[in-house]
Amino acid sequence: MTLATAPARPLRIGPLDIDVPVVLAPMAGITNTAFRRLCREYGAGLYVSEMITSRALVERNDVTMRLIRHHESETPRSIQLYGVDPATIAEAVRIIVAEDHADHIDLNFGCPVPKVTRKGGGAALPWKTKLFADIVDQAVKAAGPIPLTVKMRKGIDRDHLTFLEAGRAAEDAGAAAVALHARTASEFYSGHADWNAIGELKQAVTSIPVLGNGDIWSADDAVRMMAETDCDGVVVGRGCLGRPWLFGDLAAAFGAESRPVDATLGFVSDAFRRHADLLVEFFEDEDRGCRDIRKHVSWYFKGYPVGGELRTALAKVESLAQMDDLLGQLDRDAPYPGADAEGQRGRAGHPKRPALPEKWLDSRDVAGDTQEMLRGAEIENSGG
Repeated sequence: MTLATAPARPLRIGPLDIDVPVVLAPMAGITNTAFRRLCREYGAGLYVSEMITSRALVERNDVTMRLIRHHESETPRSIQLYGVDPATIAEAVRIIVAEDHADHIDLNFGCPVPKVTRKGGGAALPWKTKLFADIVDQAVKAAGPIPLTVKMRKGIDRDHLTFLEAGRAAEDAGAAAVALHARTASEFYSGHADWNAIGELKQAVTSIPVLGNGDIWSADDAVRMMAETDCDGVVVGRGCLGRPWLFGDLAAAFGAESRPVDATLGFVSDAFRRHADLLVEFFEDEDRGCRDIRKHVSWYFKGYPVGGELRTALAKVESLAQMDDLLGQLDRDAPYPGADAEGQRGRAGHPKRPALPEKWLDSRDVAGDTQEMLRGAEIENSGG
């Protein structure tokens, strides 16, 4: 695998200087403290929490309060918030700032999950232009010196694009940066991200950084995205699933010091085991940590000579001791399999009609009875 390089190019988000222009995308059930720490051990950049529901934070939900915790080694600390009510989001931001939970806050306007969009949240919300602007404006004011950024999609579908006006509205409201996942909600994670849209947003939003997201499977992809779109940084999601060392490749590609990785099966096995250790520490429960690592098995061992029975056993592992026994059966000298281990990973699916509230697309404004419905989009649990 070749590794393209680009000139050293740090990223500045408000008062924060990020050593390389790389951001770990929030992913539900993935980017908890354990995974963020692991990625950070290999590379550099900004590592964002799982999505935190603003209402749950204001109500101090136990799961949410665990998810906003950072390990002492994490700096800068980053939290992503989700919500639909300007006042609730602003209150959540004030709590984060007053209690010193983070150094950076991101707002989620990109979630395409039907249970969110059918109530007007996530990627559906920027269609309501004033509501979107009010949320960003009030959140920025509540954040004070803490930089606040916005992550969004192109729009609901190709006939209802919102990214250019939303990007300019976020810029006008004082956001410190905007990030674009270059797909619509209807595309979900299917097909290819439209990098041209990232370039369009970069031309439209000129006073703050514009970050690109979508189809970053390798450091070469990140370098190419920045060269083709002139964006100021990249946001990496599914590409690092089972490959936390991708952040080392990204750091090296952007001029930072990073040790080259020889991703033999033994190396991957050790990374998988380290991830499990960190999950056990995070949950303070070996059984819970082992249950959580199971979903990562297919990602870590994609393309490697790991038999079906052994994969199945790892996906049912119940203890660290059992894990050690199973990993001990691997051929640690098996080399990196090349193309078989590369490319898309994680969910993809097919384009689908977005789930939206009734008559949502009829107007860009929020009708009186719609506001109450919107509050239902603030799902009870954070993280997804």
